[in-house]
Amino acid sequence: MAPAAPQASGPDDPGFPEPVTLARIRAALAAGVPAGRNDEDSVRRQWWAALATLQSDCLLPRPDQAGVWLAAPLPALYEPELLGRLRGWVWAPARLQTLLSAAPPLLTGAGARPMPMASGFERLPLEPDDGTDPLLIVVTPSLQVALCLDGPAAARRLVVRFEPAVLSEALGLIHARLAASSPASAGLLEEAMRNLGSLRSDPELGQRFWPQLADRLAAMAPSVTLQPLAQPSQRQPQGGLDEVSGELALLEALTHEVRTPLATIRTLIRSLLRRSDLSGVVRQRLEHIDGECSEQIDRFGLIFLAAELQSHPGMGNHGTAAAQELARTDLSALLRQLEPLWQRQLARRGLELQLAISADLPEVLSDPARLETMLGGLIDRFSRSLPSGSVVRLRLRAAGPRLKLQLDSPAAAAGAGDPDGAPVRAVGPVLSWNPTTGSLQLSRQATQRLFQRLGGRLTERGGSALTVFFPVC
Repeated sequence: MAPAAPQASGPDDPGFPEPVTLARIRAALAAGVPAGRNDEDSVRRQWWAALATLQSDCLLPRPDQAGVWLAAPLPALYEPELLGRLRGWVWAPARLQTLLSAAPPLLTGAGARPMPMASGFERLPLEPDDGTDPLLIVVTPSLQVALCLDGPAAARRLVVRFEPAVLSEALGLIHARLAASSPASAGLLEEAMRNLGSLRSDPELGQRFWPQLADRLAAMAPSVTLQPLAQPSQRQPQGGLDEVSGELALLEALTHEVRTPLATIRTLIRSLLRRSDLSGVVRQRLEHIDGECSEQIDRFGLIFLAAELQSHPGMGNHGTAAAQELARTDLSALLRQLEPLWQRQLARRGLELQLAISADLPEVLSDPARLETMLGGLIDRFSRSLPSGSVVRLRLRAAGPRLKLQLDSPAAAAGAGDPDGAPVRAVGPVLSWNPTTGSLQLSRQATQRLFQRLGGRLTERGGSALTVFFPVC
């Protein structure tokens, strides 16, 4: 039997003696599920793959079905067709819509149109005790499912539940929450559930879902994405959104709205690239799209990482915690390994990379995994304002007890890049935005702090050169 429509209840109902938080709903969904063993990066990849599987393989093949969906802390559905025919409720940070309305340039790239958040749902306020782990419940006449992320750091898990009893309990909790905080929304949800008529659980849905999810994960090549620097327990208390936490809420929305569909597109592109019957032109264009998706996924992950570090300034110092994460790194080998990738990325914008590395350089102390992403972000930051046809020079040589990594360009030195007088606007402590080019990038302060976290020291001479010094081992 499928989950029934929620019955009216409220804070005085003996079944719900305590205020219903979203954290309590996630706990109800996770009851009986084995403990997780994932870090944040791994479980987020599972979440994105689960969203793609649910929408592309489960919901879109049922085009004639209406339904309801509830999500937090951001919209989880992104397929336009689903947003058009399913009725939704989203618990989101109170100032999120205000931030999005007040800063439309953040959603605009050079020559691109603004990319607003989907609007086919009702927004509800997220309370301080709700937590920030994602939650999604979808109910249609033949498909009912709930997804959430749960668990402490290093023991994270993706929870997916199809059982009618579990879903009925979750819907009852949600209705109690709405009855106490938004009676009108509770009535609308109850009416929408009644309009769905009799519900039927698909007994084979779970059997199909997990293999499809595994296929998507297998098709996703590893990519350096979001890896929070602080444990959830170390987060600052959320007694109202200050400037930094407000920006974090905005950046979380941006990374979700940009990276989730891009991850789905990249998965589909890579499945097509495995075919042997593609023409050379088609294969070249698919590889171009794949590269653009990967570049933007990592770029937004880097922006969020910088915002996390800005929220916890002590994490950027060279203290014991930071030093324990650094290791001997062959920077020369890393640059040579990444050179072909950077050549392709710059070539898409009509730029050329020249790499010069001195012989017999010693290893440095850094974090090679995050350093790879940071160096790519540095090249993107420096080259984004250069005109087509420019040469980007990357040189690595010894400088006393350090290695000196220098990035420059004759075009930037001649004033064709982004000199000090360019109309760059600060967007909080993490981002800067050039309204002339539409370029959104990490601020100088945020970039310096990230390199400091990786054992390096960044200096910048106007817009003509960037230099990073790394201590040798």
